[in-house]
Amino acid sequence: MGMGAQNSEARLAASIGQLDEPVAPDFQSVQDVPKGGVLFALPALLVTGLLKTSEHFFKLSKGYYGLDSLLIILAFTALVRLKSIESLRYSAPGEWGKLIGLDRIPEVRTLRSKIKQLTQDDGPQQWSEALCKEWMQSAPEQASILYIDGHVRVYNGQQTKLPRHHVARQKLCLRATTDYWVNAMDGQPFMVINKAVDPGMIKVIENDILPQLETNLPDFVSAEELAADPLLHRFTLVCDRESYSPPYFKRLKAQRVACLTYHKHPGENWPEEEFYPHQVTLSSGEQTELKLAERGHCLSNGLWVREIRKLTQKGHQTSIIGTDYRSDMIPLAVAMFARWSQENFFKYCREHFGLDKLVDYCTEPVSESTEVVNPAYRQLDSQIKSSQGKLNRLLARFATLTLDAPIEPEKVEPFLQKKTACQEEIEAFQKQIKTLKEQRKQVAHHIKVKDLPEKDQFEQLSTQSKHFIDTIKMIAYRAETAMANLLRETLTRPDEVRSLLRAIYSGEADLIPDHEQGTLTIRLHHLANRSYDEAILKLCDELNTTESQFPRTNLRMIFKLGSK
Repeated sequence: MGMGAQNSEARLAASIGQLDEPVAPDFQSVQDVPKGGVLFALPALLVTGLLKTSEHFFKLSKGYYGLDSLLIILAFTALVRLKSIESLRYSAPGEWGKLIGLDRIPEVRTLRSKIKQLTQDDGPQQWSEALCKEWMQSAPEQASILYIDGHVRVYNGQQTKLPRHHVARQKLCLRATTDYWVNAMDGQPFMVINKAVDPGMIKVIENDILPQLETNLPDFVSAEELAADPLLHRFTLVCDRESYSPPYFKRLKAQRVACLTYHKHPGENWPEEEFYPHQVTLSSGEQTELKLAERGHCLSNGLWVREIRKLTQKGHQTSIIGTDYRSDMIPLAVAMFARWSQENFFKYCREHFGLDKLVDYCTEPVSESTEVVNPAYRQLDSQIKSSQGKLNRLLARFATLTLDAPIEPEKVEPFLQKKTACQEEIEAFQKQIKTLKEQRKQVAHHIKVKDLPEKDQFEQLSTQSKHFIDTIKMIAYRAETAMANLLRETLTRPDEVRSLLRAIYSGEADLIPDHEQGTLTIRLHHLANRSYDEAILKLCDELNTTESQFPRTNLRMIFKLGSK
């Protein structure tokens, strides 16, 4: 039965397949439940869509645990910062069971088998798409400008030798997979595309992301408006330099989709007289000043784009280009420079939601026709980048070797020898880089998997279970964000709001059911900070107005703050 098991009769019936329905939650009055405060997040999880349509996409075989109980458990583990399912091995299953009205939660191996059962087909993908559509339709103001970026997940396992990727945060080329995320300007996630074999951002956008957006996005402009104005667009995609491609920009423009990215080849600086200060409001609400200038720019394929530049206090010019021909310059600049919100999302979720954690260790064959980066090309490209970095450092060093003032005659000769040696090193590296580039031209950039050398052959990591868990983490993050928005105005330091929520989720609580009145009181214990308690009291008021019921019960949840 396992530690904490009490409902022996139902568990025995489930073990022999004679339990027709999963066991319904049956809450008992208990005190000091560890992490009982995570129940404060349940109304937000339900509103975000944790259970709304899940039964349409997932089917469980007869058993003790219902689909709703499993999804709630997984969402709770994300919110209390258990970064992997394996972490449940070190938690008391009976205490966790109290949070869902059962005697205990499943063993880790049982939970894994349930996840495997739920992810055998396209259910996770369909569920994620349905949630994405609901989120976009319910908040169209967030969906008109979408941020797309690839998040590289380093793989240190031994099951397969994945292709190498450049990992910017570690400045290394490591075996990894890539997840492509679509977020709103404020960082809220809409969807994720898991790519065990990365075909590149542009292909993922055109083959995977755009088809979903065509289905999920609301209509921001009518067909009549599009027909009347050939420069009008339906929505905007914001990406980094990886998406820079004039043919790709032209294809998007034909689909009436605007793009916004950094200019890969900006050329010479513009005169500083062209830049004017503008007071702008960032997505975070922060007020700041940007010095901006704008010109039209013709790309190599004849496509005219808008080029907007920002001038920093140190004189650096950041150039962005876009095919949004109707919006004002300032909103476009704000949209581009708000990409930090997506980067913050990655950073936060890596730290708090275990974004890079493996869900299972399963592998599956890669189609022989799948194209991957040629290892020989990657090696040459890496050598070029390394040599170019060394060359840049030598050029900077050479620039410092100048005679700013007369020096003693006996020091002139050593100085000239040093400068000559540096010059010779520069010329050697320039020659080396030229040779490497010529060699790279002779090597195919991409080859099919079947043509890989034996030592580079690999299988891909299974993506279905990862996509399933990532979707639950998206729900958890969005639920936490909704609660943060409720609490932010009540704190003297709004930047502490997520820290407060983490304290709530991990805090002890008393669970007091009243079956006659049809209520379940969740009484959170006081925190150490009085201002936090005051904020929690206001949160309780907001949560109680939702009149949320615990799933599969008639118990309306009542949220309180207090001691025993």
